[in-house]
Amino acid sequence: MDTAASKTILIAPNAFKGTIEAEVAAEILANAWSQKYPQDTVFTCPIADGGDGTCWLLGKALGLQQIQCWTVDPIGRPIQGFYFWDEANQAAYLDVSTVSGIKHLSQEQLNPWIASSYGTGELILHAAKKGATSIYLGLGGSASVDLGLGILGGLGFQFLDEKGRVLAFFTDSFFEKIAFIQSPIPFPTIRFELICDVDNTFFGTKGALPVFGPQKGLLEADSQRFETCSKRTIALLEQKSKKALVDRPSFGAAGGIGYGLSFFFDVRIHKGAQYFFQLINLEAKVAKADLIITGEGRYDSQSAGGKGSYELLQLAKKYQKPCWLITSGDEGEQDGFDRISRLPNLDFSDSAYKKLAEKNLEEVVRKLTVY
Repeated sequence: MDTAASKTILIAPNAFKGTIEAEVAAEILANAWSQKYPQDTVFTCPIADGGDGTCWLLGKALGLQQIQCWTVDPIGRPIQGFYFWDEANQAAYLDVSTVSGIKHLSQEQLNPWIASSYGTGELILHAAKKGATSIYLGLGGSASVDLGLGILGGLGFQFLDEKGRVLAFFTDSFFEKIAFIQSPIPFPTIRFELICDVDNTFFGTKGALPVFGPQKGLLEADSQRFETCSKRTIALLEQKSKKALVDRPSFGAAGGIGYGLSFFFDVRIHKGAQYFFQLINLEAKVAKADLIITGEGRYDSQSAGGKGSYELLQLAKKYQKPCWLITSGDEGEQDGFDRISRLPNLDFSDSAYKKLAEKNLEEVVRKLTVY
């Protein structure tokens, strides 16, 4: 790159997980670049690949209206939620994690027998009453393993015990006592576009229960009982919907939300960054840029499986544009980035580690010698 003319720089980082959100990282990098190279035109486009906050970034990137409403968190406490509203397409964008995320619970509050996606269901119902026919739902960061029963409950489904009594959500006996399912009238007409970053099935040795269950509070002593309850619930969903569904990849995302919703709704599941890029037309931005800068917390061998930085590199290669990566760790050389800037490892026991992470990000740009 020479100094003859201003260059167009596209800064499109993923989240630096646990330290800096993608939106904040993009702003830090853009400000640092503009201070060092004020002649350049800098555009930011924070990216996601189906993890926590994906639909937040989609809503912001698409310039959609944010609709706020009160609902409940994973254990039934009041919480203010929101979704993004696309009036032209009668579509709503939201993340499960917004109100039903694991981030809302302490370690002691994690309990898959109680945690529910009910609050997310209420947000979806609010959007449906507003006229939504399409729901774009990011599945990352959920707190529950409820097969989407909470969302169904929020949409008006009722779950009854063997005596026909309506079961209350957020109780530790709810899951085990379900004997009948009643669907709402009128029935909501919604198509779901689910966005996730995992391809686990719900059952099986690499399914949601053994892989994600422990993270959400499932005790090893309860694992077999929980699996038995889950299988019985699937049988009830099949009976009510008159539809038999085979467990498949990504049905394990967000505790089986895609699995449960598929019995009653038109559901499509999209994995990885490519779908995100398509929705925000990132390819057009790459085509216009002279240099693309991306990044993530720790780029590793799994990043080539649909993660944002790797997929952005493929777009850059398509248009023969240089692509730089900012990350920690020592991997990434094999994938063909034009430059890799390494971030120092953080001491997470230091209470100021997030501030240090932001400072490290600024320093990476300051140390770059481009012109």
